Amino acid sequence: MAGHSLIYATILCLIYRFSSITAQQPYASDNCVKSDNTSSILGYTCNGVNKTCQSYLIFRTVPEEPMDPGSTMPLYNKVSSIASLMSVSASQISAINQNISENFTMAKNTEVIIPVKCSCAGKFDQANTTYVVQTDDNDYVIANDTFGGLTTCNAIQSQISNPNIVNMYPNDRLIVPLRCACPTRGQVNDGIKYFMTFVIEQGDDISSISDKFGAHLDKTLEANEKSDEDSEIYPFTTLLVPLENPPNSSVMEYPPLIISPSPPPSSSTRPPPRRPPPPLPPPPPPPPPPPPSEGGNKKWAYFGVGVGSGGVLVLVAGMILFFVFLRRYKKRTNVIVSSENFEMQENAVFKKPETESFEFLKDISEIASLKVYSYKDLQVATDGFSSNHLIKGSVYKGVLEGIHMEIKTVNGDVSKEINSPTLEPLLVLYILNKINHFNLVALLGVGFNEGVWYLIYEHVVNGPLSDWIYRENPEKTLSWGKRMQVALDVATGLNYLHSYTNPPLIHKDIKACNILIDGQFRAKIVDFALSRPVSETDGQFTVTKHIVGTKGYLFPEYLDTGHVSPMLDVYSFGVLLLEILTGKNVALIYEGVKVNLSEVLGPSLSEGDENVKLEEFVDESVREECPADVAMSMVVLAYRCLRKDLGSRPTMDDIVRILWNTLTGSVNWVSSSTSTASSGL
Repeated sequence: MAGHSLIYATILCLIYRFSSITAQQPYASDNCVKSDNTSSILGYTCNGVNKTCQSYLIFRTVPEEPMDPGSTMPLYNKVSSIASLMSVSASQISAINQNISENFTMAKNTEVIIPVKCSCAGKFDQANTTYVVQTDDNDYVIANDTFGGLTTCNAIQSQISNPNIVNMYPNDRLIVPLRCACPTRGQVNDGIKYFMTFVIEQGDDISSISDKFGAHLDKTLEANEKSDEDSEIYPFTTLLVPLENPPNSSVMEYPPLIISPSPPPSSSTRPPPRRPPPPLPPPPPPPPPPPPSEGGNKKWAYFGVGVGSGGVLVLVAGMILFFVFLRRYKKRTNVIVSSENFEMQENAVFKKPETESFEFLKDISEIASLKVYSYKDLQVATDGFSSNHLIKGSVYKGVLEGIHMEIKTVNGDVSKEINSPTLEPLLVLYILNKINHFNLVALLGVGFNEGVWYLIYEHVVNGPLSDWIYRENPEKTLSWGKRMQVALDVATGLNYLHSYTNPPLIHKDIKACNILIDGQFRAKIVDFALSRPVSETDGQFTVTKHIVGTKGYLFPEYLDTGHVSPMLDVYSFGVLLLEILTGKNVALIYEGVKVNLSEVLGPSLSEGDENVKLEEFVDESVREECPADVAMSMVVLAYRCLRKDLGSRPTMDDIVRILWNTLTGSVNWVSSSTSTASSGL
């Protein structure tokens, strides 16, 4: 144990060595001057102890009045629409905001707490979300009107891959970096666990904002590089509020339900932005120095990613264990333990009282920002784990304090859940706590009792995709538009794992039963039991001898060589896309086929007329809902995902762009067909 502690201590020392000792972030304004690319404008500098942390934002609902009747502008005044805008789970937003119903319509300027995972992306901390450009949008409107000042014009521009692109057009997809930050080593030592990003309004001051959320004024000043002599702040800019505990929604004022909408504006054009440009403040203090450059090589070079087992996560889990053991060592008095043999001591370790196990979980919770549920709470939520609450296998549905949840029980240890022989509980908790996206099922918390772990997820009401596409239940069917939306959602979730987590993660088990459908028929990926980080150095990816996954969804190269890369998920997505299109369990049909599935589909796509192909590849229930060429283009996309040559497969980012254009075109085609039919033409 002493050796392990020494290793953990060494890891911590290395991390501390490279952590900035600066405890502040510079306060910054946003006047949308394109040439202003100072670090304070683009985001808060990465100088936290952790590269990923739990963070919070305050979002104010918009707009006050509905747009003109023909407008398709979304109204961000419900939990469901805000969750979609922020790429956050609606159940998480509801839970932290006094359990507001997802369909509750809030009045203008209602302050809503948004929990996000804040991650270091290059030089800056940010929580990314994807936004679809609307008519009359520009970077100022998006930053200050739609997102209410939680991002900046310059930060949005910095995310555009082509720096020569200035104009944006309707239906363009943008990556919007939301402003957030992770506490530094000094701040953590001072008791600060979270930062909340607060957008300042007219009349606000640092003292009143600190008082509102129970923050110490001096710590708020220090966190924003302010002082008693220099405490001036400006409307429509952000302030970091340091918190020792998650924000308490009891201090929030929730306006009543909107009973009737106000009359629509007479103008058919979109109203101008509500917020005038802010006054120009004095130049902010120089930002803290950015972390050392990673050099010009853009290839992934994430150190320590082990073969098949995720070395980076092991290191992180080791650090968590070190903190926990250190804390518990300090709590314990010196006790001399005597026993007649080692076996007695070993058994004693696994027979800790429930109170001690729960205390251990609480220690983990304080470090990893996880909510811990007691076993009694879970019993209440599930009526004593009644069979009436059983969903399938070891998963139960429950309700606790108005929060709908799914509880997965894992007997013995969590190796079955994460398929790793080392540090199982901490690894799975770290993976699930690290990711945060609308299209990924959210982890709400964790519990433990007498050798059984409980992983608590958000409840997704419409169940698995397999129930909706295999036509086993005639009452459950999906239209063409909904199928394309589901495909886009899955692709977007995978693209987040591949491109926006650090290190990148692959799911490794994409299949219809691991895709859940919510009440709005949006898709969420679940079951990260086999998820692993991946790395690429000089074009070479990880290779593993530990082959896991579901037959029919795994490409032959992985089965033969153990080659692990994002293309593993791309292949599985291709199989899933075929199932969405055909309504058939393709994985089961071709399970006995030992060659690459693309070799089976290739001849079918190149031979025969279009009508025959359409009947073979598109579910008869949706053939009339879309143009044949669009449907076949989706079959071709699936074929491209299944190609034997890894280099010729599209990336998930490519797939997202293709599906988005297809979905937009399909919606327009359906609308046009409906209008033509109703006019009698």
